[in-house]
Amino acid sequence: MLIDEQIARRAASGDQKALEQLCAQTWRQLYRFVYHRVQNREEAEDITQEAYSRMLKARPASYSAGQFVTYLQTVALNVIRDRWRSAKARDRNHPLMQPMRSTGDAAEGIVQRDTVRRALDRLNPDYRTVLELRILRGLSTAETARQMGRTEAAVRTLQYRAIQALKEEIR
Repeated sequence: MLIDEQIARRAASGDQKALEQLCAQTWRQLYRFVYHRVQNREEAEDITQEAYSRMLKARPASYSAGQFVTYLQTVALNVIRDRWRSAKARDRNHPLMQPMRSTGDAAEGIVQRDTVRRALDRLNPDYRTVLELRILRGLSTAETARQMGRTEAAVRTLQYRAIQALKEEIR
């Protein structure tokens, strides 16, 4: 799709009307790109909308008409990856992700929860934070990285080490 270079320049300068025109011109193409990958209408709409939202938050310094759609497609792919990773993390069959099993004795469940809570309290603050954000709140690696001011790779490493430390504390 050809995008008017003048609209791209005005959008880059912060012209709200030009940004709206740019989004209107590219919506259908981006939606089709996303739909082709997720094969679900509602999810494709959500991802397309989130891609535009992220683009607006990032506010690229310039909107090159020739590269704008490619930029949006990259943003959309990142949204898709974040969602897949988040879904994968939720589906993981990790003991910390499973509900406490009770043999019918409520006191045993309370003791187990208290043991985990005390072990979490003994962890260093970064470990506690990454476990809270990733496991308890269910944030994606990217969201956690943004909140902690770290890279995604650093968050993954930190999460792995935090889980290992938590296991050791519980032992």
